[in-house]
Amino acid sequence: MFIDRDGTLNVEKNYLHLYQDWEWIPDSVEMLRQLREGGFLNIVVTNQAGVARGYYDEAAIARLHARVDEDLRAVGSGIDAYYHCPHHPQHGVIRNCDCRKPAPGMLLRAQREWNIDLAQSWMVGDKLSDIEAGLAAGVRCVLVQTGYGREEQEHCPAGVFQAEDFARAAALILQQTRGARTALL
Repeated sequence: MFIDRDGTLNVEKNYLHLYQDWEWIPDSVEMLRQLREGGFLNIVVTNQAGVARGYYDEAAIARLHARVDEDLRAVGSGIDAYYHCPHHPQHGVIRNCDCRKPAPGMLLRAQREWNIDLAQSWMVGDKLSDIEAGLAAGVRCVLVQTGYGREEQEHCPAGVFQAEDFARAAALILQQTRGARTALL
């Protein structure tokens, strides 16, 4: 399960890097737990242009994710890995990379490092760049209506699922997955 962070799991706040500003979108934590119980790895893939812009450094991202992990462990949930792109096409030293969504670099790196079957994988995000990265990596996608999703939905490619929020997207994915497993029996 590839999951965008800002606007998908947590409330969209520009250049979020401080834990005190983190706010979970309702039911996201529970659905991360259910996805894990359903056999999925939860892998966050997030563009973090604030690094290239000089607003914060990669250590700030690591500190935030460590605190998020504490929240999740406390309720028996979790994120298995975080991948972030610190680049921006107009700021910083590296302006062209293969990791900034809509490029699929973060998903492909995770696929190699975790031996992930992309044909059985999903990408959930609130922006077309999330969906485009997922499609480029060969995974099924769900656009959520939180974050920027409502603004992006009219441009969503055919065949991409849409859901009100991450919890409903995860429920849809679990339903689809159970249906596929049942069909194989």
